[in-house]
Amino acid sequence: MKWDVIFQPQNLALYGQGIVTTLHLLLASLAIGAVLALVFALALTSRWRVLRAVVGAYTYVVRGTPLLIQVYLIYYGLGQLEWIQARWDDIWPWTYFKEPFFCALLAFSLNTAGYTAEMLAGAIRETSAGEIEAAQAYGMGSVAILWRIVLPSAMRRTLPAYSNEVVMMLQSTSLASAVPSMLDVTSAASRVYSKFYLPFEAFLFAAGIYLVATFALVGIFRLAERHFLAYLGPQKT
Repeated sequence: MKWDVIFQPQNLALYGQGIVTTLHLLLASLAIGAVLALVFALALTSRWRVLRAVVGAYTYVVRGTPLLIQVYLIYYGLGQLEWIQARWDDIWPWTYFKEPFFCALLAFSLNTAGYTAEMLAGAIRETSAGEIEAAQAYGMGSVAILWRIVLPSAMRRTLPAYSNEVVMMLQSTSLASAVPSMLDVTSAASRVYSKFYLPFEAFLFAAGIYLVATFALVGIFRLAERHFLAYLGPQKT
């Protein structure tokens, strides 16, 4: 194996740029997806049947179709429509559809929002009746109970499942390489492979980068779980 080629300055710089793009895509999609997931979770647990049905259909489609197909539908579908291309030079928000990064970000954000919304909605439904009754006994209204009792409790209990979603999203960012002009970690490995014909070295190095990032994310979430879910563990006497 010719590992010295991988560690050449220009190739390390290529991987470095890929890491920046991957992390940017991951963090931005998680942030946008979290906001959308909160809105969708509230809709899924609302009293309006039509709203529950519409959002439920959305999450069903998102979770029932491959993320790669969703990326293709947005970049090669919406992004290539003549109606949008005729407006993407000067009319907002269509101006963003000519940016490959935006198309990938939109696909990842909508995907993680669908999964996270179902997890959060499930945690909201499983909120202990005792917590709600105690809040009512204190004279809290329904909105105060939702924002001060139900949502904080549901978010804490969703942490273990959400950590898996974040790790899966990290690994799914490799699908951004399917979008032309996107230079993520996988794209960097593909360029090194095509230039030097070193498939094992190029992709093993990329796999190592994803592995290190995964261990870092798992460690962060374990610390968060110890802090926010300590009350669920055995109590010291």
